[in-house]
Amino acid sequence: MAAAMPDLPLPGEAERALYAEVLAQGGRVLFRDVAHQDAATVLRLLEIGLLVHHTEDATLTAVNPRTIAERHAADLRSAGTRLLLRAEEIPASLDELVRAYDAAPRKLERSGGVLHIQDLEEIRSRMLQLEADCQDECLAAQPGGARPAEHLNGGLERLRRLLARGTRLLVLYEEAARHDRPTAEYAATITDWGARLRILHEPFSRMLIFDRATAVIPAAADHATAAIVEDPAVVAFLVSGFERDWERAERVRWQAIGDQVHEQVGRMLTQGLTQKAIASRLGLSERTVAGHIARLRELHDAETLFQLGWQMRGARGAE
Repeated sequence: MAAAMPDLPLPGEAERALYAEVLAQGGRVLFRDVAHQDAATVLRLLEIGLLVHHTEDATLTAVNPRTIAERHAADLRSAGTRLLLRAEEIPASLDELVRAYDAAPRKLERSGGVLHIQDLEEIRSRMLQLEADCQDECLAAQPGGARPAEHLNGGLERLRRLLARGTRLLVLYEEAARHDRPTAEYAATITDWGARLRILHEPFSRMLIFDRATAVIPAAADHATAAIVEDPAVVAFLVSGFERDWERAERVRWQAIGDQVHEQVGRMLTQGLTQKAIASRLGLSERTVAGHIARLRELHDAETLFQLGWQMRGARGAE
């Protein structure tokens, strides 16, 4: 059994008010003086450990919250360590079953195989399974510019495992992806692990192809429905289209992208462009541009946007 994380008891509004009242009375009160007001709150403070009951004189004394915090922090660190150790053991404990799964023959219907899935959770489950089963190659066409942060962060460890077992990963992005710092940093990270990512300067559709045997494509414009295709002729056609787009796509040095975007935002600020105008020109969200501006303000110790532009123009003039 995995180690359970200990609950972290925290005082509510009533407990905080009563604790403050005890402190106001010097940190020591008679049990009967406060218990008749709200016995449940007193018991809760005793459970948390912020009050201690002394039976010899029927008093309550306040405990330093630092003591409680340090104790619970130590408990959490200990539980976290046990969970990490357990996490390291789990893959090895299932290794025999993994080898059996990989060696088992697949009984797949290879003609006319198109499965439509409308449930988003089932789509995600199928995608994760296909990714876990992928051995040789994964082809991914990902339009839409900046990738959602939760997708980037949540998928990093899975992609690291995918690439670590020698799987070839090719990814197509749109031009706007290079101007989004989190997306560019994500691309740089997985490029270092062996993935290859390019930018295609023309419209293309979302698509994933696993081991040239199974393709996943949207079955509706809102991407709420997916089609899983296993028909060999259709999959071969989709692979051919991806390879054609891949050859036309631009090779990118992702490791240098983040600094380039930062520089572009700074240059446009010195030209007097607004945050909205910069976002429009670079194909970024205003939130992303705001993040770049915040880092520039910190770098130049500027309190206002006007002050930032002024200081940056002065810095550029001195170069």
